[in-house]
Amino acid sequence: MAPVTSITANVHQRLTDALTAALPETVGDPLLRRSDRADFQANGILALAKKTKANPRELAAQVVERITSGDLLKEIEVSGPGFLNITVTDRAIIETLAARAADGDRLGVPLKEKPGVTVIDYAQPNVAKEMHVGHLRSAVIGDALRGMLDFTGERTIGRHHIGDWGTQFGMLIQYLIEHPGELAPADEVDGEQAMSSLNRVYKAARAVFDADEEFKERARKRVVALQSGDQETLDLWQRFVDESKVYFYSVFEKLDMEIRDDEIVGESAYNDGMPETARLLEESGVAVRSEGALVVFFDDIKGKDDQPVPLIVQKADGGFGYAASDLTAIRNRVQDLNATSLLYVVDVRQSLHFKMVFETARRAGWLSDEVTAHNMGYGTVLGADGKPFKTREGETVRLQDLLDEAVQRAAEVVREKARDLTEDEIQERAAQVGIGAVKYADLSTSPNRDYKFDLDQMVSLNGNTSVYLQYAYARIQSILRKAEGASPIAHPELELAPAERALGLHLDSFGELLAEATAEYAPHKLAAYLYQLASLYTSFYDQCPVLKAQTPQQVENRLFLCDLTARTLHQGMALLGIRTPARL
Repeated sequence: MAPVTSITANVHQRLTDALTAALPETVGDPLLRRSDRADFQANGILALAKKTKANPRELAAQVVERITSGDLLKEIEVSGPGFLNITVTDRAIIETLAARAADGDRLGVPLKEKPGVTVIDYAQPNVAKEMHVGHLRSAVIGDALRGMLDFTGERTIGRHHIGDWGTQFGMLIQYLIEHPGELAPADEVDGEQAMSSLNRVYKAARAVFDADEEFKERARKRVVALQSGDQETLDLWQRFVDESKVYFYSVFEKLDMEIRDDEIVGESAYNDGMPETARLLEESGVAVRSEGALVVFFDDIKGKDDQPVPLIVQKADGGFGYAASDLTAIRNRVQDLNATSLLYVVDVRQSLHFKMVFETARRAGWLSDEVTAHNMGYGTVLGADGKPFKTREGETVRLQDLLDEAVQRAAEVVREKARDLTEDEIQERAAQVGIGAVKYADLSTSPNRDYKFDLDQMVSLNGNTSVYLQYAYARIQSILRKAEGASPIAHPELELAPAERALGLHLDSFGELLAEATAEYAPHKLAAYLYQLASLYTSFYDQCPVLKAQTPQQVENRLFLCDLTARTLHQGMALLGIRTPARL
């Protein structure tokens, strides 16, 4: 089915045609915005009148004379210094919504004209270490952005740049060589057991490393063996990676996220390509030798002493750091994966690092106007007191504990409201509500801002929470089940109440909002749209009886609005990675 043109776009075109007729030498491009009463205003006339030195009210009057109304426009009036207040017809609203309803899950939303390939770097845990609250935002934001981009027709490729390389592995591997049997095979443990085993080995290895100088020296030599490809060392390193993956998958499953094994491409994957990256940068003159190290300088990046702060590609001792790994990853993603966009969902505190990495890649020709990179920097998760989220003992909160508590709190809310749910159903809904609450609290905040992790607020039935949206969806499903033979059928001939118009116009704007939110990498804008949709539906529900409407046609039309609202809520929440249970 062809995409559905929104009412806003149709009105925009009518105004443009009328302005072009009124001022044939100037292509009109009025700026539209929806007013509080769900009608339209065009204030572009004021700017155009100033540009052409015309009287704005007279220009507005000329537009009114030339605009074609048909079934789209109900009323046009000039107000103030030259505003146009435009009211669309009830028929136009319902007919447009009917076309959206007929388009299945896409709801009339068009695909991108020229989709590209976006590689999203998100959800980056570390091998042999527990995931904590600091890992939450990268996973949740990245997963939502991927869902939104996929819906537009963009091809997305996930990359989970896990920390699986470096000096700590010399310590871990050497300890395992000297204490065989400490680490159970990955296929014999579940997520909790895997992390318990890894924690035990890490703590024991660290204790020996700190106390025994001879062991410390053996561990350092083991790092060299790892980097040089010694098979025994690599085999033991792989055991740490495999067991860590078992743990990672258990946490991501609890987060209701799909993580594909072939998309877990850690630092180690770029190890062999880093010397080539360094060579290319040095031969091209992008990087230079300074005090034995290979570095890149930037005119606009200086330290406290006003001296240039370089990006270190290769250290003086020949070792490579994060910059070499990230630059090699860019080469791989552009040249091998044919990426047109690189999206990094990384802590905002790494913004300077990625600014230097991206600029270096541009100088080297790996990034260009056709191949872009964007750092989706995100803020910190704070406690309810506004301070960094810690346990009472001052330790970083384990992500698994945080998710378990959210589900437990959600179970209390669901059980309190449940009328016809079994205990198993309550637990199933609790997971959907609790995890949804955690995700939505994150996604409804602008990514670059810090946000407070407050479970009391997150699982509240009131306010801007996923629980409010989920209960709005469940309420609609309950109404549809009680319809007793009446079906959702659009009736364009009916007059709409103000609450019906407001809801209908907001439903029609889903595609335009989604396109804007996706282009700006702004999942919080989609969350805000969905919250407003649920709020408008609540007003509609309060003001417009559905099953007790005055006529059978009105019942069907209001059921139609209910059904399309539910489908839009379901699709929008799904793009954010949040479930919408039909019964709560």
